[in-house]
Amino acid sequence: MTKHQTPPPSNSTNLASCLVATIFLIFIFITIFTLYFTLFKPQDPKISVSAVQLPSFNVTNNGTTINFTFSQYSSVKNPNRGTFSHYDSSFQLLYCGKQIGFMFVPAGKISSRRTQYMAATFTVQSLPLGLEPNGPDGLKMGPTMEIESTMEMVGRVRVLHLFSHHVEAKAECRVAIAVSDGAVLGFHC
Repeated sequence: MTKHQTPPPSNSTNLASCLVATIFLIFIFITIFTLYFTLFKPQDPKISVSAVQLPSFNVTNNGTTINFTFSQYSSVKNPNRGTFSHYDSSFQLLYCGKQIGFMFVPAGKISSRRTQYMAATFTVQSLPLGLEPNGPDGLKMGPTMEIESTMEMVGRVRVLHLFSHHVEAKAECRVAIAVSDGAVLGFHC
């Protein structure tokens, strides 16, 4: 009995096999790259302020200082397909560019495509009125005052459990308050 022997593959067959495998791997890489940057592209979270209140408001010292409690209700939406882990986040309250309140936002996580609601409350004691500039001549005390609130969320988003991206969001609001009774006249973010 004679055995049939197959001839060894030629170099052109090996080259063709390597070329097909390389083209296939390049195609897979391009597909993954395209999916990553279209479906899984990291986005910054969205912060929206829904309400601002002053539950307590007192004018003291013959109308020269005020004491008040400031409450702000916000929502943070994570538009990503991965969990947003936030840390080193803060909330500030400013009057005439000077910080009158500061609070750290506790570290936490917001699941993918979810919204987390947050509330921040400050008590401000003995804030002097009349610090608002009135042009080059000096200071004035009007029937309203304006304070600014700033909420900043800093963290990272993990995409496909492989890639980690730094993201941050900031919401700055200006709040108009009536000095006579502490009513919130409006706010703009």
